[in-house]
Amino acid sequence: MNLSEMHVVVTGGAGRVGKTLRKAMSAEFRKVTVLDLVAETDLAENEVASVCDIVDLAALTGALEGADALIHLAGYPIDQAIEDILRVNCQGTWNLYEAARQQGIGRVVQASSNHATGFYRRDQRVSPDMPMRPDGSYGLSKCFGELVAGLYWDKAGIRTLSLRIGNAMDRPSHRRGLVTWISPRDLAQQVRIGLTHPDIDATVIYGVSACEDGWWDNSVATALGYVPQDRIEDFATPDAWTSPLETEVAETFQGGMFCSVNHDGVIRGRADLLSKSNSDHD
Repeated sequence: MNLSEMHVVVTGGAGRVGKTLRKAMSAEFRKVTVLDLVAETDLAENEVASVCDIVDLAALTGALEGADALIHLAGYPIDQAIEDILRVNCQGTWNLYEAARQQGIGRVVQASSNHATGFYRRDQRVSPDMPMRPDGSYGLSKCFGELVAGLYWDKAGIRTLSLRIGNAMDRPSHRRGLVTWISPRDLAQQVRIGLTHPDIDATVIYGVSACEDGWWDNSVATALGYVPQDRIEDFATPDAWTSPLETEVAETFQGGMFCSVNHDGVIRGRADLLSKSNSDHD
């Protein structure tokens, strides 16, 4: 199906990333439903607002009626108490896929996160086929979302492109952002691929713009036709290169400050794994 024929539901569509993505590509769709906990008021002509909590399966199923595809951005964007993460990010994502199955929706693009692999060192190059190494409760929920996508591909044939988004702020403004940032139009390009490419199954790529010394092997994205239009360095704020260093833990691992929270391991130099806490993942 062409984008111009699609009715797309954007969960979390009133949030920061949702607004950015809608501005970049809403005009390409026949209809966009902006689904969130609050009614979005800044709407384009082809957009409608829908107030719905993704933890309510019945309400969510009804809200998805008539949709052709989903862009799933809803959920907590940072670490929270595990009870909240399980209720919103995990149960909410499960509900989304079950509602999609019931409504016969066959395409999902979901916002995963680089924090699903945050405990890899910064001197490692990570690809989507390497084991997950989440750096906190948020990253753990994104691992869950990717696994749910795999289950619903195998059992229901729902095709998903999971985007391990790096830094989707307006501009990279710190050292880590110089490696992880993605521009709005590069993010929109990845979403287009996820909604239309015939080779998507339960596919995972990294959401990042062009970067010479990046941490992520994005050859899967390249094979799907992703060609970044923007170079991270061209958009960085002047002080990004001189921003203060983070903690030793944060500077060692790709997840940055997410890795520092409640961290009890000992680092024996930047090129070493944690002596204990990472061994369980090897």
